[in-house]
Amino acid sequence: MSSIVEAVPGPVGPGILRKMSLWWGNWPLTQVAVIAAVIALFWLLGHNTAETMARIGIAPGFDFLGRPANFEIGETPIAFRAGDPYARAILAGLLNTLRAAALGCVLATILGVILGVAGLSGNLLLAALVRWYVEIVRNTPLLLQLFFWISLAKSFPSPRQALSAFGSFFLTNRGVFVPGLGFHNVSAPTVWVLAGLAIAYLAFVAWARGKRSLPARRLGLATALLVGGIVLAFPLTGAGATWELPALAGFNIRGGYNLTPEFAALLAGLVVKFSAAIAEIVRAGIQSVDRGQWEASRALGLHRGQIMRLVVLPQALRVITPLTTSSYLDLTKDSSLAVAIGYPDLVSIINTTANTTGQSLEALTMLIAIYLAINLSVSVAMNVYNRRVALRGNGRA
Repeated sequence: MSSIVEAVPGPVGPGILRKMSLWWGNWPLTQVAVIAAVIALFWLLGHNTAETMARIGIAPGFDFLGRPANFEIGETPIAFRAGDPYARAILAGLLNTLRAAALGCVLATILGVILGVAGLSGNLLLAALVRWYVEIVRNTPLLLQLFFWISLAKSFPSPRQALSAFGSFFLTNRGVFVPGLGFHNVSAPTVWVLAGLAIAYLAFVAWARGKRSLPARRLGLATALLVGGIVLAFPLTGAGATWELPALAGFNIRGGYNLTPEFAALLAGLVVKFSAAIAEIVRAGIQSVDRGQWEASRALGLHRGQIMRLVVLPQALRVITPLTTSSYLDLTKDSSLAVAIGYPDLVSIINTTANTTGQSLEALTMLIAIYLAINLSVSVAMNVYNRRVALRGNGRA
């Protein structure tokens, strides 16, 4: 019995010309012409921009970053006052943005997972409430929600008539006061020691996971050593930390951690908006798991909570993680709407910098580059996590 072999034409020949043809494709001259036209267009725009800046007396470049800033920032995680360099002001705005984005991602994930699981419960009232929450929040603009939250935050009573819970949480028109750690005498050696401990811990975990040899006992020991090192680092470097409870003192509330009305409104808006999106993602991920997994788990004697935690959610993560990454990126970008409610985020600081220095092109270039770097970092981290949770061996036999 003879078999017919179909001849498939191979490459024209080896060598650099063959590699260039594979790289350029079938129309190399056309692609070269398009690339040249794009380069010429950017050159023309850059040339015209440079001439315009020279005509109005603005020197292009980033030298303005070292000049003293002539404005104050109402809320900064680092010390800043008028006269400090613009670079420090932009750093303060960046840290404000990162703080809002990081807390927003964490809290939106926690609330979204709870809502997603609750929406699939057998309680019809609870499921209906979750559905109404998701539909209302997802179908109203985030900017409108931020206006609502900032209006609500400003309508709280003064500190002397503050709304309190458990004597430790206060809602006032000056912000939200919650218990927190108070740090004092934190110096540069303290920061370097803490950073070294964190880097050593992450390096050990990465090395152990790469060797596929990180049992729970070793991870627990490494975590205990990290915590012990942090506890010892403070007294050894002369720093200290105390647990502070907010309390009324005079006409204001002292102690604890204060979320300003602008930051509280921004955080509430981001968490509520994106928790609804994450709830839908979680619901879809759970429903993607075959019903046979539930039945098999019940046959093994697991109750509903164990089935959800040990069987369903680990499998649903392969659907949940990629979509949640998109929500994290949207949350980080939408935090720029903080400028509408007066929170001094990166966009607000760079806009002020551009207006006071006249270096609008450079300021906007920095803004684009910073947001691009943040989002790419989030994407890389989530892609690494996605590869870890993705199920293997599901290919066709």
